[in-house]
Amino acid sequence: QVQLVESGGGLVQAGGSLRLSCLASRSIFSMGWYRQAPGKQRELVATITSRGRTNYADSVKGRFTISRDNAKSTVYLQMNSLEPEDTAVYYCNARGVGGFDMYWGQGTQVTVSW
Repeated sequence: QVQLVESGGGLVQAGGSLRLSCLASRSIFSMGWYRQAPGKQRELVATITSRGRTNYADSVKGRFTISRDNAKSTVYLQMNSLEPEDTAVYYCNARGVGGFDMYWGQGTQVTVSW
């Protein structure tokens, strides 16, 4: 089992920035972020492997940066140039090699206003 604890959500104006953090209880192959807006399905935001390989949703490329500190089992999401469309609950995700074991955080609210 892996426990994930997220922090860093909040309210920000359009064009602003936020940084999300997610601490895992142990090291794991892949960590990342998904988000779910009201009335919509949960969607990928970005992922990063323990070797630093990243994957981003097209909607956030160039604005969001994912990084991780393997020694601290922590993943970060730096979100710049935020837009109201980024408003959602952001969930930390972690999975082992092959994806057979997958874990979710409790979610953190990000709200972007005009």
